[in-house]
Amino acid sequence: MALPVPDSQPTQLHEVGVDGHRRGRRLRVGAWKIAGDLPSSFRYAAQGLAYGFASQRNFRIHVFMGVVAFCLGLWLHLSPDRLAVLVLTVAAVLVLELLNTATEAVVDLAIGRKFHPLARIAKDCAAAAVLVAALSSLLIALLLLLPPLLQRLGLLGR
Repeated sequence: MALPVPDSQPTQLHEVGVDGHRRGRRLRVGAWKIAGDLPSSFRYAAQGLAYGFASQRNFRIHVFMGVVAFCLGLWLHLSPDRLAVLVLTVAAVLVLELLNTATEAVVDLAIGRKFHPLARIAKDCAAAAVLVAALSSLLIALLLLLPPLLQRLGLLGR
């Protein structure tokens, strides 16, 4: 089995065979060539989304709540700019949730099952970023959805 080992130049990659000898091959000239082609990069991104959805309960909760908020916005006939704000805030939460998952995976890969205070800081800060975005998204959703919802239900004067 050959393992990829980066060379000192960013455009070179060598494979190390089981005998320990390097077998060089030029893989890329620019970073966009890593996936080989555009469809491959979209496929990798889809795999990341699928992993996040399958393995992260909070990601699924955020997706569900985002869909509910968007559908509620459509039902309340929010203007396109208000719907866009709603979509952007939900997207920010989902992006940060995926980055949190990636951060946790990289930290776990780097330190294994050992405890390190810097690993804890990295994981806690990534989780805090998701929390800040989720709370902000909730506040924005309430500001955008609550007045028209109360009006539609007849609980707020016209």
